[in-house]
Amino acid sequence: MTDRPPLPPFDHAGATAKVQAAEDAWNTRDPERVSLAYTVDSVWRNRDEFLVGRPAIVEFLTGKWERELDYALRKNLWSFTADRIAVRFQYESHDASGQWWRSYGNELWEFDEHGLMRRREASINDVRIDESQRRIHGPRPKGTHEPDLPTE
Repeated sequence: MTDRPPLPPFDHAGATAKVQAAEDAWNTRDPERVSLAYTVDSVWRNRDEFLVGRPAIVEFLTGKWERELDYALRKNLWSFTADRIAVRFQYESHDASGQWWRSYGNELWEFDEHGLMRRREASINDVRIDESQRRIHGPRPKGTHEPDLPTE
């Protein structure tokens, strides 16, 4: 099995790097690429959906990014332990009718010894916004990091 660094046990730098790597991957909107960060039998709860395994993750993400157009995400480290990371995130997207949404959420991640995520639990709330209210425009520029996400 190939390791996916940074590996547990996490320190602050490793946990922060893991969060940024996840943000970067999700902003590609490439379900196959994103799925490689998870164990083959990874268990997910995403809102009210429950998934197990990479094929289910790929199917879920494919549908997600067919509905959530021009998706752009920001994640921030909230807390970590040796093999777990808690994340706050926001993303914006629009639907097929052109309505923009900002989605706020929290994720709990658990990793195996190879640095693959074996469990992901996400709670997410959506807020209707006008296009003029957007604040997330594409992937984060390389080398930048926002210290915190605004909550309004």
